[in-house]
Amino acid sequence: MELRAIIRQPGGPEVIEFEELDLPPPGPGEVRIRHTAIGINYIDTYHRSGLYPLPMPSGLGVEAAGVIEAVGEGVTRFKVGDRAGAMGMPLGAYATARNVSAARLVPLAEGVSDELAAALLLKGSTTEAMVERCARVQPGQDVLVHAAAGGVGLLLVQWLKHLGARVIAVVGSEAKAGLAREAGADDVLVAEGDAIAAPVRELTGGKGVEVCFDGVGKATWQASLKATARRGLIVSFGNASGPVEGVNLGVLAQHGSLFVTRFTVFDYYLDPAEAAAGAARLFDLVAGGQLKVTIGGRYPLRDAVRAHQDLEARRTTGSNLLIP
Repeated sequence: MELRAIIRQPGGPEVIEFEELDLPPPGPGEVRIRHTAIGINYIDTYHRSGLYPLPMPSGLGVEAAGVIEAVGEGVTRFKVGDRAGAMGMPLGAYATARNVSAARLVPLAEGVSDELAAALLLKGSTTEAMVERCARVQPGQDVLVHAAAGGVGLLLVQWLKHLGARVIAVVGSEAKAGLAREAGADDVLVAEGDAIAAPVRELTGGKGVEVCFDGVGKATWQASLKATARRGLIVSFGNASGPVEGVNLGVLAQHGSLFVTRFTVFDYYLDPAEAAAGAARLFDLVAGGQLKVTIGGRYPLRDAVRAHQDLEARRTTGSNLLIP
């Protein structure tokens, strides 16, 4: 019998339940993967809360790594015993095992552990697509990273420094400031809300940053507008404090003809060839030592409720895992 998390209605962490089930054999084009490590991502809380509506009941989780146990008809890329990582829809990574489309899997190289893959694949792919294909950050640019001590935040800081950008990191506490500095941030601000904008302007000689990465949302939207340079780009990629709503396009003109995109990684990883190239770039930087992943915490699978509580209370740092 396998174990999986399920939600029957949207709500707080307490709506997460567990059920046992027998998995059928994998269908055509599918494999059965036994999970050894499961990534916890902030998007999981959006699915659970109803911010991103789902048909109910629903599984949870978009990222995991493990070992192939069985292959369905027509699968040639994988065989039993291969290690692989998976990210994206449909949901269901919070499980001991599941059947998934082989097209969704990425083979894991010998030097990439299961835990590393589960901690890195979605967050790292998000970082790759945002920095290199969305914002196209250039050497010497000033870049602002909100929530820089989180899983994506720490990867952003390292990737941006690898490209030669000047990174201004924003964190919520002195303890988290140390993590951002260790990742390579040039300047670290312990600030929230509108208090962010003035010191960013001061650090950039009044001009603001060319690119702002904002995964916080509602609480930092005004600060992002005020801290971004004329004709600069705000990459909004998360809603940790709630979604940005009621956006008036005229505000972008008032702050200097700004560009804004509401980024979603899956729009950059739809094409299998493009996804493979992005993942290869990610793992190359890991292998070369330019990216180091901080695993901030490990929770037993059955402790998914506590993991969500900690994540939403901002008690976590780095990437966090569920262990089946």
